[in-house]
Amino acid sequence: MMPIARRHITCAILSTLFYAGQAGAASPSPPLAIRGYDPVGYFTLQRAVPGDARFVYEWDEHRWQFSSARNLELFRADPVRYAPEFANFCAVALARGEVREANPEYWLISDGKLYLFGKSAGPDLFRKNLAINIEHANANRALIDPLHPSE
Repeated sequence: MMPIARRHITCAILSTLFYAGQAGAASPSPPLAIRGYDPVGYFTLQRAVPGDARFVYEWDEHRWQFSSARNLELFRADPVRYAPEFANFCAVALARGEVREANPEYWLISDGKLYLFGKSAGPDLFRKNLAINIEHANANRALIDPLHPSE
């Protein structure tokens, strides 16, 4: 039989490893969508608005932040309407067959859909051949989400 002091130390170590493993086993929170910007703000305020960590909603494997409770509720009621067409990715790059992260400060709403871009010139470039750029970006959607190719 193990001496009492040694048994307590062994139990303490095992207990610490068990709880550390449990903490590590907890699922991490989903990544922040569009760098924490409020997707509804583009539609309601016609500008890029940083979200507030008090107004958060998890959807499509991301955490979405909103500038107000009202915007959170609008998004919750119809997330597909407000979410950017190509998630956190630049629509111009995707139309060219490239994958680049978008900067939420550069955006365009066309036909009720939100597009984000990596550079300030992005909205104008995309708008020049809008139908062709949308078609090419949609054709390349699998580059950003190989598990969910374009529908």
